Amino acid sequence: MLDVEVIGVAAGAPPAAEIERLVGLALASGGIDGGHVAVEWVTPERIAALNSAHRGREGVTDVLSFPIDEDLDPSAPDDQRELGDIVICPEETEDLREAVLHGALHLVGMDHETDDGEMLALQAELMTW
Repeated sequence: MLDVEVIGVAAGAPPAAEIERLVGLALASGGIDGGHVAVEWVTPERIAALNSAHRGREGVTDVLSFPIDEDLDPSAPDDQRELGDIVICPEETEDLREAVLHGALHLVGMDHETDDGEMLALQAELMTW
C-alpha cells in the first residue's frame, strides 16, 4: 500500500489524491508498489538551504528528492518501506504536478543529470496519463 504524506500548503497544489496518483505512477515505473513518501511544500529560503547543505549548490531550485531506503528489498512489506521525501518550492515551479512526478522518479533511482534523457522522456509520457 502506498502512503503519501503531504506536508504544508501551497496555492494551486493538486489535491492529495492526485499527488498520491502521481507518486504511484512514478514508483510503479520503478517496480515499487508501496511504501511511505512525504511531499513537502517549502519556501524559497528553505529549499535554498537544503540545496546548499545536501548538494553543495547555492540558490533556490524547484524540487529536491531525498531517498531513504535506496536499496529497497522488493519483498519487504510496504509498511516497512520508507521511500523518501520530495521537497518542492512552489514559487520556483511552473507545474506542481510535474514537480511531484519528477521528485518521485528520483526516488526510484532515475537521474536526468546522468542518463541519456530517459528520465525526462518517461516524465513527459507519465504527465499525459
